[in-house]
Amino acid sequence: MRHLTVDAESAGQRLDNFLLRVLKGVPKTHVYRVIRSGEVRLNKGRASADTRVAEGDDVRLPPMRLPVPRLDAVPKAPPREFPVLFEDEHLLAIAKPAGVAVHGGSGVSSGVIEQLRSARPATRFLELVHRLDKETSGVLLLAKKRSALTALQDQFRSRDTGKVYAALVFGAWPDKLKVIDLALHKGLDAQGERHVRVVAADHADGRRSITLVKVAQRLQADDGATTLLDVTLKTGRTHQIRVHLASHGHPIVGDPKYGDFARNKAFAREHGFSRMFLHARQLAFDHPATGERITVVAPLPPECTALLA
Repeated sequence: MRHLTVDAESAGQRLDNFLLRVLKGVPKTHVYRVIRSGEVRLNKGRASADTRVAEGDDVRLPPMRLPVPRLDAVPKAPPREFPVLFEDEHLLAIAKPAGVAVHGGSGVSSGVIEQLRSARPATRFLELVHRLDKETSGVLLLAKKRSALTALQDQFRSRDTGKVYAALVFGAWPDKLKVIDLALHKGLDAQGERHVRVVAADHADGRRSITLVKVAQRLQADDGATTLLDVTLKTGRTHQIRVHLASHGHPIVGDPKYGDFARNKAFAREHGFSRMFLHARQLAFDHPATGERITVVAPLPPECTALLA
């Protein structure tokens, strides 16, 4: 067995992210497996992957072989900058493009965070405050100081942030359907991939999830109606928007996981649009140092505005 003590710089991190950082080279699937099996102990007790660690916590690890990579065999993430929406000495907000993962893993060699670190070697601290799905574009927030990271993550956990998304869905969204309040359960599908589904409100593993929906624009084409929605998250569950909208018979255009595969294929052929139309267009939060309310807006990407036009 091996024991690790959480230092001040790691305080506030999720347990899985803490382990992935200190166990470089250990497959991500193995890290999650030992957490789920209870072989990892946090202060002598079991803990889930999303448990936040604190300074001084004792993390017990099972025996595992750590690879010793050759320095010349470790591929470095290609440096890449992204459009900056807001930046100061505490934080950075960028416009993430669709098709780029926020971090490496699960077959992805590098993501936004690794590419930004390569592009900014002088930046001593740079961490993701939250995540966006690979297929989703829009506002992504990063912290440049540990104090900013913990303060902003506290806001996300306590739902003190304002998150608004633009989503184009198939069909005519009902005007009266403005609130979706359905519990969600996160599990695995037949292929072992993460999958979220709607469950009954009293389901033992269900988590109440609330989404607010407003019709922004109705569009009509030869191949049917679509509706552009403004979607506000009151809770921040995995794939919440995608599952909630699809559960009412209006999947997001281009959604490869919860959408209509045949319809997506036909739509892409007809309109030359093959990405998922989900865009994090606005994020509001209190500045971690000044307390000022900041609202960051990411304009729709060109391919989205072209499609709407």
